[in-house]
Amino acid sequence: MHGIRVSAVNYHLIKACNDRCSFCFATFRDVRRHLPLPEVREVVRLLAEAGAEKINFAGGEPTLHPHLPELIRYASGLGVTTSIVTNGARLPFVLDRVAGALDWVALSVDSADEQTQQALGRGRGHHASRSLALAERALAAGCRLKLNTVVTRLNHQEDLSDYVRRMAPERWKIFQVLPVEGQNDGSVEPLLISSAEFKAFVKRHQALSQEGIELVPEDNDAMTDSYAMVDPMGRFYGNGQGRLHVSRPIHEVGVQAALHDVGFEHRRLEARGGLYEWRSSGSLPASA
Repeated sequence: MHGIRVSAVNYHLIKACNDRCSFCFATFRDVRRHLPLPEVREVVRLLAEAGAEKINFAGGEPTLHPHLPELIRYASGLGVTTSIVTNGARLPFVLDRVAGALDWVALSVDSADEQTQQALGRGRGHHASRSLALAERALAAGCRLKLNTVVTRLNHQEDLSDYVRRMAPERWKIFQVLPVEGQNDGSVEPLLISSAEFKAFVKRHQALSQEGIELVPEDNDAMTDSYAMVDPMGRFYGNGQGRLHVSRPIHEVGVQAALHDVGFEHRRLEARGGLYEWRSSGSLPASA
């Protein structure tokens, strides 16, 4: 079987989330549980052995997973660059338990306006300000910082420049709101924006790239089949043709067999800027 490169993986550990973002494409409507710890560790081990150099633990909300600190330490012990993408729910708890093992923290903030942020389903009216404090906490813990923003009908005209400067992330990932059948249909439709509206949002913030903040915009096309994503059941899943495709469980069939079940393409990961200097040493990943 021809091997598929898998440099970086988004492992969505858990379905549970304390927010209810109406645009979320990782709702896992068909998932009833997440894997027990021994099987999650096995998936992480298999991913590392298959060449995954970076694992980004996501959700749902990953800090709600009861064993997240242990999994971060385990992955780090395998030589994997570790990352989490979080709304910050239990971030201080996690940071206190992963000293030296967590490389990156990506905070999800979509608007500097607290009312807009709450209207999108994230936070209870203080998410933006709380995230600034959490960014400081993550940096103080020795983590590198990213910011994730989903651009929708409610925030596409906003100027986030001052807010992003205050947070000062190394990378700002800017996503065009993505519709995925079976995941966010029924709630995402009023939030969809055109390609032109997305490009206008990115252009409005382009000056930040001259201030040491790397802007990483991803429209719907760039996100399609360019992420190696694992669901809470330990299965790869993809979003080709705007629909969910799920593999057999990685811990049962192995990484390569599971990858062949979905549409992930490493060249598309490279095309969207998915390979970058993610190691603490600042050197490019070996697969780049």
